Amino acid sequence: MTPDADSLTPLFHGAQNHCFGCGPENPHGLRLKFSVAEDLTVVCDAIATEFYEGPPGYLHGGIIATLLDEAMSKANRARGVTAMTRHMSVDYLRPVPSNTPIRILGHVTRSEGRKHWTTAEIQSREGKTLAKATGLFIAIHV
Repeated sequence: MTPDADSLTPLFHGAQNHCFGCGPENPHGLRLKFSVAEDLTVVCDAIATEFYEGPPGYLHGGIIATLLDEAMSKANRARGVTAMTRHMSVDYLRPVPSNTPIRILGHVTRSEGRKHWTTAEIQSREGKTLAKATGLFIAIHV
């Protein structure tokens, strides 16, 4: 189930300004803004422009992976954990259009010591899953 926009709280996590995924100071970045639902799922409503295309009208596969990776990373941050990707697996189910609203969701499914298992998905504005990922993140000390 997709969280309702009214039940979301903006995620403030002290990201470095030049992060490609979420940094507001990166002129080439995606500048994603995540919010947190009551169950700690992170949510980002976004539009990726033609600057991130592979085939005309659709996002590049590497950008799709970046969006999913960012959502999984932010899911850890929503729990107060700073972690880096150890492994991720992406399923590209349908083409992800550029210049069209999408919703990106991330969730931590399990934690054990420094290891955190996560999932993410990109949905169309109609709620269809376009791509999904699973990942293993390792907490770092900052």
